[in-house]
Amino acid sequence: MTKVRAWISAARLRTLPLSISGILVAGGAAVKVGAFSLPIFVLALLTTLGFQILSNFANDYGDGVKGTDNADRVGPARAMQSGLLTAKELKYGMVVTTILTLFLASLLIFIAFGNENFILSVVFFNLGIAAVIAAITYTVGKRAYGYRAMGDVFVFLFFGLVGVIGCYFLFTQEISGFIGLPAITIGLLSAAVLNLNNMRDRLADAKVNKNTLAVVLGEKPVKLYHALLISVSFLCALGYIPINGSSWYHFLPLIAFIPLFLNMITVFRNQAPPLLDPELKKVALSTFLFAVLFFVVEMFLV
Repeated sequence: MTKVRAWISAARLRTLPLSISGILVAGGAAVKVGAFSLPIFVLALLTTLGFQILSNFANDYGDGVKGTDNADRVGPARAMQSGLLTAKELKYGMVVTTILTLFLASLLIFIAFGNENFILSVVFFNLGIAAVIAAITYTVGKRAYGYRAMGDVFVFLFFGLVGVIGCYFLFTQEISGFIGLPAITIGLLSAAVLNLNNMRDRLADAKVNKNTLAVVLGEKPVKLYHALLISVSFLCALGYIPINGSSWYHFLPLIAFIPLFLNMITVFRNQAPPLLDPELKKVALSTFLFAVLFFVVEMFLV
C-alpha cells in the first residue's frame, strides 16, 4: 500500500459523513430564517472535516501507542497497528491537520463576523482550539477521556450542541430556541454511533483497561442506554416538526429513524458484540440521511 493510501486509510473516510451532519442541519435551519450563506456553509463543512480527520489520526496514534489496537480488535485495521504509518508520521499528520483546520476555522470566523465582532471572533476561535484539544485527547495522553467513559459526553457536545448551534450562530449571529431540538437529535445520534462502536469493542477494551461507557455499564444496561439515545433523539426530531412546519414533507427526515429503530432491535438481540460491526455504518449513515433530508426540505421544499 502506498503512503497516500495509508493516509486515506488513517483518515477513515467512512466517519466523515457523520461529522458533517450537524453542519447540514445548521445550514437547513439557517435557510428557514433567511440567513444561509454559501461561503460560511462550505467553510464550516471543510473545518468540520478537518477536525474529524484530526480526531481519526489522533485515535489511531493514541490507541496504537497504548496497545489498545491489537489482535482482539474488531473492525478495519488501523494504520499504525498495521505498520502502514509510524507514530512519528501520525504525529506529523496531526500537526499539519491542526494547522490547516485552524486556518480554515479562522477564515470561517472572519467571513461570519468580519472586523466588527472581535469578541465573538475570539470566542469562536477558542471553541476551535477546544475542538482541537478534544479531538486529540480522546485517546492521546495519560488522562485521555475516551478511556474514562467520557467520550459520549464530548461527542454529544461537539457534534450536537457546538456543531449545530455554533454553526447556526455563524449564519445568523443569534440563537433561536428551536435550534436546540435538532442539535440534541444530532448529538444523541452521534453518541449512539460511538456507543455502538464501544459495545462492539466492549470485551476487547475491558482487557486493556479502556473504560468506555459500554465497559462501565455492562452488557444489558448499555443496550438500554443505546435505546434511550435513539428514542430521545426521535422525540426531539418529532418535536421540531410543529415548529418547522406542518406540511407532509416536513416529516421526511423521520424516515431516517426506520433503520435506527431496526438497529435497536438488533442490539437487544445481539449476544456476540463483534457482530455489531455492520450496524455502525447503518447508524452513521442513518444520521447522515436525517441531516440530508433536513437540509433538502428547507432548501428546496419550503
